Amino acid sequence: RFESDSVGRALALVGERWSLLILREAFFGVRRYAEFARNLSIPRPTLSARLKTLVDAGLLDRVRYATDPDRHEYRLTQAGRELFAAIVVLMRWGDKYLAGPDGPPLLLRHIDCGEIAESYVACRHCGGEISMDKVTPEPGPAFREDS
Repeated sequence: RFESDSVGRALALVGERWSLLILREAFFGVRRYAEFARNLSIPRPTLSARLKTLVDAGLLDRVRYATDPDRHEYRLTQAGRELFAAIVVLMRWGDKYLAGPDGPPLLLRHIDCGEIAESYVACRHCGGEISMDKVTPEPGPAFREDS
């Protein structure tokens, strides 16, 4: 049942700690295996396994950038890039509830306006903020009643 809805399926893919951290690094320009290993201090067998999972799931592309010997880098796919908003929401929550007395360790400057980004989830139709008291869940096209 856990994987029968979209949240469960997404968590099955990216809910593991290292997967999200690899994606975070990719969002900020890391592409090469050695950079992921260095930045995350992740065990190499774990990094290899997680990168393979993310490639197999279509979130990263493995692209050769050198030959003799072959060397590859990892680039976000469209599906991978679309997870950026989820990482930003987690970051915002962590900054609000888990940052130490010195504040958040990383800020995001919005290129369009030059200000520090203050993200929120908004409705694409009206622009209003989406919060749990402003939505009503309803069955979608793939909804099935449990018998």
